[in-house]
Formats: sequence, C-alpha cells, structure tokens
Amino acid sequence: MGALLLALRPRQWSKNALLFAGLLFTADQPHRFGDFVRAASGFLIFCLLSGCAYLLNDLQDIHADRLHPKKRHRPIAAGRLSPTAARLFVAICLPIAIGGAWLVSNGLAAVAVVYFAITVAYSYRLKNVVVLDVMVVAAGFVLRAVAGAVAIDVEPSVWLLLCTGLLMLFVALGKRRAELVALGEAPPTRPILAEYSVPLLDQMITIAAAACVMAYTLYTFFSDTGKRRPYLMATIPFVIYGLFRYLYLMYRRGQGETPESIVVEDPPMRLSLLLWTITVLIALFYGGH
Repeated sequence: MGALLLALRPRQWSKNALLFAGLLFTADQPHRFGDFVRAASGFLIFCLLSGCAYLLNDLQDIHADRLHPKKRHRPIAAGRLSPTAARLFVAICLPIAIGGAWLVSNGLAAVAVVYFAITVAYSYRLKNVVVLDVMVVAAGFVLRAVAGAVAIDVEPSVWLLLCTGLLMLFVALGKRRAELVALGEAPPTRPILAEYSVPLLDQMITIAAAACVMAYTLYTFFSDTGKRRPYLMATIPFVIYGLFRYLYLMYRRGQGETPESIVVEDPPMRLSLLLWTITVLIALFYGGH
C-alpha cells in the first residue's frame, strides 16, 4: 500500500489546487456552501484521476525509468509495485472517479473524461512529439481550471484559461530544460529530449514568460472583473516576482525538474503566492467602484 500511494505521487496533487481558481476569482459573488463542497469534490476526483494517469505513465515508461538516475526509484520501475497491481487499481478507481464527477455535474464528468483521455494520449504517444508535448501538459492544467469552474456552475473566463495555459507552458518548458541540463553529456533517457536543446528552450521560456506577464496584466486592466475591480492591478508585482523567482531558481539553483517542489518548498515563492492570494481577495471584496 505504501508503494502504491507513492506511485500515485501525492506530492503532485497540489497541481489540482487549480480547481479552486473558479471559486477564488468569483469570491465577490454569492456562493452557497454546496459550491465549496463541489469544488472540494472536484479536487479529490482529479487527484484520483491524475494518480491513475501517473500509474499508466509509469507502466509505459518502466524500462526508460530504470535507466534514469532519479526515476529508477519509482515503485513500478524499482519493482516494489507490480504492474498487475497498478493496472488493477486503475481499472477499479477510474470508473469511481468518473462516476463521482458525474454525480457532481455532467460538465465536470465531461471535462474529467477529456482530461484523462489527453493524459493517456500524452503517456502513450504525444510526449514524444516535439513542442506538442509541452502544449499538452499545459492543456491538462487548463482543463483543471475549467473543471473547477463547471463544478460550481460558473462559466470559465477566457482570461483564466489564457493565463493558466501560458503559465503552465512556461513551467513545462522549464521542466524540459531542467531534465536536459541534468543529463549533461549522458545520452537522453527519453526520446523527446533529443529533439530539444538548452538554447532553444531558453528562447521558448523567454517568450512564454513575457506572454504570461502581458496576459495577466491585460486581464487586470481589461477583463470584466478587472474593470469592476481595478485594484486587481496591485497583484501584478506578485506575479512578476513569482516568475522571476522561478527563473532564478531554475537558472542559478538548477531547479525546475520538479515544479511542484519549488512552490511547496521555496519560502519566498510560498510567501509571494500567499500575498498574491490575499491581495486578490482584498481587491475583489473591497476594490470595486
């Protein structure tokens, strides 16, 4: 059971916190207690879905993971969790997750199915298609944001989807760069890494970071929410600091291969995220015309 829990990668479940974005950015609107329950249910459902996806990915990559200095310690690659047990868990828990999503709302069930479909497509094919691989990773996060909105019956904002997509594209490119740097002169353990180079990824990261800052800035000025709550522009410095801090950790500290660890373990990043959240809430509740 310990090996199974480790294979589900609970440390990466923090990514599913995006399901609460719909609640956060509609905090100035009335919400019933049931909305919080549905958002929390969506979070748990996507934790289960992403866990199933990680198991399938590890089953597909079992031989490559055994050649990787860090991934060889994953339970399936290390032999601590049998492939049969992993497949059995997916076969049992996947219908439970989809059924639970359907009980919350038809929309959440539809998004959950699409999310799991693209993660499976990524594991078995798309992760080996250059550029498309990082775009699919970013799309998975966009779908998380959509899921959080439909779970509480809120129309997903195009600004939320745009900013989420660009931010996660930036993170995915940073992860690819960190993986490539970690290899050094060793041959790539994943075929897709041979299609990239550090200078190419540096250019892509610069573009994605600039686009992310511009998109968020325009959101605070020109979105319907931004026009009603002009003090949202006060959150821009925290976004810029967070991106620059991430770049610093990636380029100067050699981090970026595990993005979830940066957010959870780096104190300045945690503080910036906390201050950004507090400032968003203040702007939404007290920053109106």
